[in-house]
Amino acid sequence: MFQALIHRFLLRRHFWRYATFDEVGELYASRMMRLLAQFMINMFVALYLYQNGYSLVFITVYYVVSFLFRAVVTYAAARVVAKFGPKHGILFANLLYIPALVVFPFVPALGVLAIVIFGIFQSLSMVLFDLAYMVDFSKVKHVDHAGKEIGYMQILERLTASLSPFIGGTVAFLVSPEATIWLSAVLFVFASVPLFKSKEQVRLNQHLDFHRFPWRDTWRTIRAETAIGFDAVASNFVWVLFIAITIFASGGNNSVYFMVGAFASVTIVTSFFSAYAFGRIIDWRHGGDLLRVASIANAGTHIFRAFVTTPAGVAAANIGNEVATTGYTMAYMRGIFDTADRAEGHRIVYLMFVAMAANIGACIASIIFTGLLLISPSSVDAFQMFFIIAAVYVLLTMTARFRMYR
Repeated sequence: MFQALIHRFLLRRHFWRYATFDEVGELYASRMMRLLAQFMINMFVALYLYQNGYSLVFITVYYVVSFLFRAVVTYAAARVVAKFGPKHGILFANLLYIPALVVFPFVPALGVLAIVIFGIFQSLSMVLFDLAYMVDFSKVKHVDHAGKEIGYMQILERLTASLSPFIGGTVAFLVSPEATIWLSAVLFVFASVPLFKSKEQVRLNQHLDFHRFPWRDTWRTIRAETAIGFDAVASNFVWVLFIAITIFASGGNNSVYFMVGAFASVTIVTSFFSAYAFGRIIDWRHGGDLLRVASIANAGTHIFRAFVTTPAGVAAANIGNEVATTGYTMAYMRGIFDTADRAEGHRIVYLMFVAMAANIGACIASIIFTGLLLISPSSVDAFQMFFIIAAVYVLLTMTARFRMYR
């Protein structure tokens, strides 16, 4: 079904250079299924742990360890992508997530053991998937229309990301949170099916070459990537916990999953139009301006979050964050892919450092939030101070200095 929709939507805009459209359709049908499964569960992991009696400090320490582990194993993931190719890397990543979801519903019975097993497999899957996807897309995109291509992919992805929390929250409310987890596991199985027959469009059995790596042209983009990871933590698990605890008064009632999912899905319309418009802006050579404006808007969204006290404020913050995040992410991705093209012979190594930096930034955010929880008089104060800090840190995205935007 997903592949048929992709064909109808993109067939007349067949702009990929190295892959046939059938192969691209297989890749993105798999990605959409993956994102549907991933966003159904990722948004609720911290909330599920909290409702099962784990403290906020325990949850944040878990994320500190998880993101640190992801940064460490990024090199191994790059070796896998270099040897087997990015499509097979995505296939392996999808399969790795399944045992994580199988064990996670047993957290109430197995406790920390289930959390550790879940964290290991989830981390391996996320690192391998993110890196493999970046390598694959950076290779098959068209240079002259990359902004539009990123826009179309963002439309498909953001629509999926907007719908999946609502689906997951509804299943958790009507059935149980465990049912959402099992459904997500089934979707990961389906996401793997198209890739079993997919061919690689890149050279296999490559070696990671660090010799003469272009540090001068890449170190600013790698450093700025830490802000992307920081923003992901602020916009995902910290924000979800904040609204669940302070706005929707999370307790043992599963209705909170529905409320969080429903309010996360109010961005579906803005996702569509903003992704399309920003793709055009990038191709009109205004990606640098978009990156600066969207980064500032993103910082403003975090400041606004610190003072949200009503469901209407949650909806406004989610919509504002969706527009800002889509804007800076698309401009930033276009710059990353251009830099990867310039780093001849070092594409995988460069994107490996980018992925590593993102997880380091996420780890830094988790450490800061843990410290705030320990020193603040209340958890609400910790949340509010964290969003203020996040507003400052995410401005680091503007320091990337991509050559194509000079």
